[in-house]
Amino acid sequence: MSNKLHIVSLGCTKNLVDTEVMMGKLQNFELTDNNEEADVIIVNTCGFIDAAKEESLNTVLSLHDARKEDSVLVMAGCLSERYQDELMEQIPEVDIFTGVGDYDKIDELLVEKKSRFSDEVYLIDGAERVVTGSTYHAYIKLSEGCNQTCSFCAIPSFKGKLNSRDLDSIAKEVEGLVAKGYWDFSFVSQDSSSYLRDQNIKDGLSLLIQRIELIEGVKSARILYLYPSTTSMALLKNIAKSEIFHNYFDMPIQHINDDMLRLMKRGFGKEKTLELLNFMRSLPNSFVRTSFIVGHPQETQEMFDEMCEFAESFGFDRMNIFSYSDEETTSAFDMKDKISDELKAERAQILGDIAAKATKRSLEAEIGTRCELVIDGESDEHEYLLSARKLLWAPEIDGEIYVNDRTGDEELEFCKIYKAKITDIVGDILTATVDNAKA
Repeated sequence: MSNKLHIVSLGCTKNLVDTEVMMGKLQNFELTDNNEEADVIIVNTCGFIDAAKEESLNTVLSLHDARKEDSVLVMAGCLSERYQDELMEQIPEVDIFTGVGDYDKIDELLVEKKSRFSDEVYLIDGAERVVTGSTYHAYIKLSEGCNQTCSFCAIPSFKGKLNSRDLDSIAKEVEGLVAKGYWDFSFVSQDSSSYLRDQNIKDGLSLLIQRIELIEGVKSARILYLYPSTTSMALLKNIAKSEIFHNYFDMPIQHINDDMLRLMKRGFGKEKTLELLNFMRSLPNSFVRTSFIVGHPQETQEMFDEMCEFAESFGFDRMNIFSYSDEETTSAFDMKDKISDELKAERAQILGDIAAKATKRSLEAEIGTRCELVIDGESDEHEYLLSARKLLWAPEIDGEIYVNDRTGDEELEFCKIYKAKITDIVGDILTATVDNAKA
């Protein structure tokens, strides 16, 4: 078999981890950005909502149109898993189909040139990854599947119930990455605050925090995707006490109206959700990110207005806005009083504008403050500007900082932590002056 590989990872950071596992199994291949010269093309698809499904299908078909003769096209991941029978029948352009259980067997599938769908979701257990996008930061997957029954979410239908990795497995992976020079980690899963509940351990994240703090060389960490009804005050206090884990809180609440939260089957109503959010916001140097869904069936104008008012007044640092996607296998799919696509788009625009203003306020509040930041490299804006981010922020999603000055003569190094002062904002990007000494 020839040895040029073009690989595309779509969707969430959990997918990215799985893609990196496939890359680890195919290190005998030469990676290429040119899909037209690739001997093997792999697309790790997303099957969460309509927009993601459309992107996945379009990517696969466009890569097929441009690929060279005798190359192998592989469709992997969530979309393949969710619609395996339909896709195998309707897309003959794809040579190999595989789902969410065989990422570490991709080398075998290429040799066999056969499609395969395992019964179990793949959990990393000793597989070597090729971490992409950074030489100091890596995502660590805590679990797969989900025990929640949110009305709008189809993920449990194709990824199953919660299946947590053993704590020792996670610690071993982090230790291995630290040995390779990685020191900043983001821990992810569909419902991170339920980690280890499938093993009858109620507060597994607190145990994770304690275990990771014992690993020499870990300088920075954050947890993504807390779920309201499984996030305890004790967990939040343990995050706040940690010297390694930031007060970074990514909790997608989806709505704030009590009736809508009940329809969405979110477990918590407005009062308890506010209790958690207010505590997060009260912690020093905290960063609070959330997600909202507009246009869920039976969402009235009054419900939407309440969500807008809350989103505008609470003081979120970042918000993601999603339009409800009608997904088969979900309970919302069979609900009456669906919202029209036009009204969903209108509401998404209104709340999106509120989210943009909230981000701008959050960024403007940084001006004049001091922080720790890490320099990633040269900016795309200008050769004399360096691209950095606050160490607190999650990579790629929370923003970029331009470093345009420093107080000393020492040359600044990439992938190092520096103390800095935020000086201004240009559009939606902060600028900073870096102290001479590294943090």
